[in-house]
Amino acid sequence: MIAEPEEIVRYWFEELSPKAWYGAPASVDAEITVRFGETYETLKDAVPPGCSTTLKACLAAILVLDQFPRNMFRGAPQAFATDAQALALSQRAIAEGLDMKLPPEKRCFVYIPFQHSEDLAVQRRSLELFTALGNPENLDFARRHEAIIARFGRFPHRNASLGRESTPEEEAFLKQPGSSF
Repeated sequence: MIAEPEEIVRYWFEELSPKAWYGAPASVDAEITVRFGETYETLKDAVPPGCSTTLKACLAAILVLDQFPRNMFRGAPQAFATDAQALALSQRAIAEGLDMKLPPEKRCFVYIPFQHSEDLAVQRRSLELFTALGNPENLDFARRHEAIIARFGRFPHRNASLGRESTPEEEAFLKQPGSSF
């Protein structure tokens, strides 16, 4: 069954804690897969037109395409398969001013797809968005993401999942504490 936008947003912001957003245990990964797997499968093929113009539907679609795959497919290439679609929705939401209608803790998730991009120009836009948001912790994450892309042109911690060969410099970087998200 396809989840309604209200259910998706309520689950992410009311049922989960911020700790679960950024390091969920396997039980949360499994719960997201069971509850929202069918919704993800539907949205990955075609985002309904209303998702880009209705505030809650847009936020829900971004969560499903950007955050949920990281839980549902942890360690697999599919975790990043819909990043471009999530980014496109985020860009559209910003262009239409939908992001500014959200409180900062929800607006942050409209901006996170920018952090997930391996394009330096998109990372620089992420810095602008998170600077304007005004949350120092979010801005720190944006800076760390941008620095990795500026240095390597990609996220080395994705290499194994995506079947990419790491360079010696990337391998050395990955051995450092805090090199992964």
